[in-house]
Amino acid sequence: MIKDFILPDIGEGVVECELVDWLVSEGDIVTEDQPIADVMTDKALVQIPAPHAGKITKLYYAKGDIAIVHQPLYAVEMDIDDSEPTQVPMAEVTPVVEGRSEVACTSQSNVEDFLLPDIGEGIVECELVEWLVEEGDVVVEDQPIADVMTDKALVQIPAMKAGKIVKLYYRKGQLAKVHSPLFAIEVETDTVQDIAPEQVLQQADTSPVLVSAEPVAQGKALASPAVRRLARSLDINIALVSGSGKNGRVYKEDIERHQQGAAKPTVAASTNSANVSASSQVSTTTEVATISHSGVDRVEPIKGVKAVMAKMMVESVSTIPHFTYCEEFDLTELVALRDNMKQRYSTDEVKLTMMPFFMKAMSLAITEFPILNSQVNADCTELTYKSRHNIGMAVDSKVGLLVPNVKDVQSKSILDIAADITRLTAAARSGRVSPADLKDGTISISNIGALGGTVATPIINKPEVAIVALGKLQVLPRFNVKGEVEARKIMQVSWSGDHRVIDGGTIARFCNLWKHYLEQPQEMLLAMR
Repeated sequence: MIKDFILPDIGEGVVECELVDWLVSEGDIVTEDQPIADVMTDKALVQIPAPHAGKITKLYYAKGDIAIVHQPLYAVEMDIDDSEPTQVPMAEVTPVVEGRSEVACTSQSNVEDFLLPDIGEGIVECELVEWLVEEGDVVVEDQPIADVMTDKALVQIPAMKAGKIVKLYYRKGQLAKVHSPLFAIEVETDTVQDIAPEQVLQQADTSPVLVSAEPVAQGKALASPAVRRLARSLDINIALVSGSGKNGRVYKEDIERHQQGAAKPTVAASTNSANVSASSQVSTTTEVATISHSGVDRVEPIKGVKAVMAKMMVESVSTIPHFTYCEEFDLTELVALRDNMKQRYSTDEVKLTMMPFFMKAMSLAITEFPILNSQVNADCTELTYKSRHNIGMAVDSKVGLLVPNVKDVQSKSILDIAADITRLTAAARSGRVSPADLKDGTISISNIGALGGTVATPIINKPEVAIVALGKLQVLPRFNVKGEVEARKIMQVSWSGDHRVIDGGTIARFCNLWKHYLEQPQEMLLAMR
């Protein structure tokens, strides 16, 4: 298969470069990561490596030419490796059940490229975070193939068809382009027909690869061809290996553990991505430690969600005049009410935290002060009052700060809101929150108190006009109406407002109403429609 190598982004703002020297010639056989060309940008000399092994069939530029970013640099003919010894290239003989007619299955193989689909509005590329399969693996329809990171969330790419993975076009950490091939898969169209037993033997004799009709000695364990090959090479019956993957899937680590005679692992309902991620984290930690001890500075790119957050925060503080307003809430009564309700209403799907009460009370206060739920245009000539109360909550996820929002809080009950928060929190912490859950927010809450902070100056989530940070809940001494000291549950809240459209008096009155509903939850319940 001949494939064009597209010249990737090689520097911020670089759109072309000079072809200084070819390090290969047409007809050369190259290996993965072998240097192919030296190119000169306006900043530095850059060496272009080969992402795939193969034969160079065409060099599209001459020495001294100007090469264009995102255009073909050279063409390479890649070999499709099909090294599974029990596979027959064009025909497969299947053992039969005694007492039934013999069946032969003629398979027409076809290698197809899987094109990376649109995975979010305006997204043209994404980072390849982790491959969940290897070349040579046989996959089923809808099986997860890769985790990719957009500028908003971690997305899992499933297989559209069943087949055998023959090529992975990107390495971990590379940027994959939307509508470009992500991987190649060999799919088969089977034609089944009844034949006599002697015809089965004839087909077995004449097929290019010797096929045995005896049962496979490796058993029926769930594993990829690469893992099965490893088991055979170590003379291990894979059926006796305890798999740590979903549905007992056996991975290479399980084979190695079995060979070493380790104790039987606990079968976890997790995917290979978790295992790979864990090993990646270990290797990364080791690398960092090594670099740190050697006294060498470590430089890593800011990508994905963190890069987008950096851009948005700079834009927010540079275009919005922020002001901060702080207040103290006495949540003793609300904590007691929530603890009472928690015992009765919390389930695996609904975690009744304090956040649903904060959101519902905020929505009720917005009804009286709709400017807090507005959005201003770029040149500050129009203010749009949003009818939906889509309240966002900042979540510290493994991929960076995400702010999913609960839609239509104004029309939901506290339990409905709690169910949405439970779902969004789990999705955001894993990095797999959907783009729809990140869009159309109207006001945001940042719960810094979960990590121990008390007061903050949060940055507005543009184009919203206000954000609040919740401090940690503390038991502090306060005077009651009789002048007696009591232990009360106190929280500090910190507002940031867009001073172009909100003044201090407005946000103070809004906060006082919000505080009223939270400090006297019975008033909030009466105000709910």
